[in-house]
Amino acid sequence: MDSFEFNKIAGAFLLALLTTTVIGYAGNMLVQPKKLEKNAFAVDVSAVAAAPAGGAAPAAAKPDPIAPLLASASVDGGKTVAQRQCASCHSFDKGGRNAVGPNLWGVIASSKGRVDGFRYSQAMQNSAKQAGDDGKWTYENVNAFLVNPKAYMNGTLMAFAGLRSAQDRANLIAYLRSQADTPVALP
Repeated sequence: MDSFEFNKIAGAFLLALLTTTVIGYAGNMLVQPKKLEKNAFAVDVSAVAAAPAGGAAPAAAKPDPIAPLLASASVDGGKTVAQRQCASCHSFDKGGRNAVGPNLWGVIASSKGRVDGFRYSQAMQNSAKQAGDDGKWTYENVNAFLVNPKAYMNGTLMAFAGLRSAQDRANLIAYLRSQADTPVALP
């Protein structure tokens, strides 16, 4: 390619750029939008004003107690929920493998961050040292965790949105309870 061909290509590009710029300016001169005196749609900003300062997330709402639902919970229903929601990251067999998440055999009433050889997040390690529940997975804190793991344990690496249905959570907890050598007594 000689320099004359390059000049023709560069000139065509610059002409196209100049033409679109002139058309844009001409269009803006011909059509001028009128500014509204007030917004056509009112936006409620009271929720934004009520948010805590510093960008901190609001505290998660406490879920309803799970104990009343555990009395009528279905282990089979919990197994279905576990297979549908949890089995892609966790195993439930005694001595089972760790996957993306740890093996959950015997998790109820066990220590948080209990599975040897599994790399827990710093949030889980800190939660295991928590004094209020002795660092153990109780029925109530498993329930709170299952509602919204990230709200319950800020900084957890568990990528799970949570179970909104209280009955699904009760069924899952009943199934987790059954996955132990000696299931923990119901509350």
